[in-house]
Amino acid sequence: MKKICTRAILLTTSAVLLSCTLFGGRADANSAIVYDILPAGGAALVLEDGITLDEIYVEPVQEENVPDLSDLPGGGVTATPTMFSPDPITITDDTVTEEAGDTESLDMLSLSVGAEQVISDTEELEERLDAASEAVSAVSLASKAASDIKVAEELAIEEQLARDPENFANLVIAQVNDYVNVRAVPDLEGEIVGKLYDDSVGTFIEETDGWYKISSGSTTGYVKAEYCVTGEDAIELAKKVGTRLAYVDTTTLNVRKEPGLDAKILTQVPYDDDLVVLEEMGDWIKVTTNEGDGYVSSEFVKLHTEFVKAESKAEEEARLKKEAEERKRAQEAARKAQEKRNRAAGGGSKTVSTTPVTVAGSGLGAQVANYGCQFVGNPYVYGGSSLTNGTDCSGFVMSVYAHFGVGLPHSSRADRGVGYAVEGGIANARPGDIICYSGHVAIYIGNGQIVHASTSRTGIIVSSAGYKNILAVRRIF
Repeated sequence: MKKICTRAILLTTSAVLLSCTLFGGRADANSAIVYDILPAGGAALVLEDGITLDEIYVEPVQEENVPDLSDLPGGGVTATPTMFSPDPITITDDTVTEEAGDTESLDMLSLSVGAEQVISDTEELEERLDAASEAVSAVSLASKAASDIKVAEELAIEEQLARDPENFANLVIAQVNDYVNVRAVPDLEGEIVGKLYDDSVGTFIEETDGWYKISSGSTTGYVKAEYCVTGEDAIELAKKVGTRLAYVDTTTLNVRKEPGLDAKILTQVPYDDDLVVLEEMGDWIKVTTNEGDGYVSSEFVKLHTEFVKAESKAEEEARLKKEAEERKRAQEAARKAQEKRNRAAGGGSKTVSTTPVTVAGSGLGAQVANYGCQFVGNPYVYGGSSLTNGTDCSGFVMSVYAHFGVGLPHSSRADRGVGYAVEGGIANARPGDIICYSGHVAIYIGNGQIVHASTSRTGIIVSSAGYKNILAVRRIF
């Protein structure tokens, strides 16, 4: 057995770090430097050039003889002569593959590198790497979860928009006989800041102990939840209490008999008017008119849903004051107009009427209705305002009231804001009240009937007030 004397430093009981230099007669040819870990269990240590060591004796190394390790792989460690083992470490292989001569001496310098600290640092590094890996995995999972949540939220929003495109679920709709008070705080003793009338709406803000906080018009406050509906219940109800309108956004809008530019024109509607929407069909909107149901291009209208909003206490007071003033001015104007007509007729205080329809009552409203009925049978002319030669619906109402000294706009949409609202609608209407429809306006004459410039086919006629959906009832006197 070939035994080679070496100097080595034992790192642990399981391995020896060797630094070997081969010396001898053929040193120039066979010299080699090897760095390796010698396992304790036993595989032979194979040096460069195929030299195998049978047995290694570990001898002490003086501290001053320990070489600088800064240039070795993993350099920067500090050599130390501690933890020597004088016992031989036997390699299982009995063969030396190359003879170096009888006087061959293999000097092996094994260097201590603070093994225990290295191993400890390595274990700590592995733990940190594991922790970092786990952190990366956690971040990845969190990122994926956040992405999944975002996708789910987007899908939920899309589904909600498809089911409730106008966000009616966020409305609070009053369901009462008359109105529900809007209070400053969620308490029956709270200050009343406004009124939310039956079927009128507000926007839901929050719920507190059986109260809904809402915003409606210029009013913000609390209403009792038991008198309102919101959420899923509001979606279908909103479609019933709200009015879906197509606002005319062009000078003159053609309403056609069929959805297509080649279809025949049913009627025409002026700019700034509204038409009640029956069905939305993408590029075409089905609407109702005095001439019947027809179709308009969505390019020339703006769709919106109109709701009645809450009225603040200040708005109510201002409205009542304004209505009283306007009513007084209208009555004074009517009185002066009547005096002028009487003087022109040679005196007297009675108005001569040739109306084919007798309107009950002696007030100014009844006089308006009677006067309007005198022109039944005269022609309808789009854009006109002559009670004898031709007028359209708003021109008819404007000209009838002008006879009584009251100026009104030539617009059926604008007529919905004149005078003051009649609470209870048509059920409480009086002769002379203005009845507002989608794209149309008329004068109420009592007994559920109206006088109006209807169509180019019928001219000025008397017909049922309920022939189509009523949007508003306004009173001047």
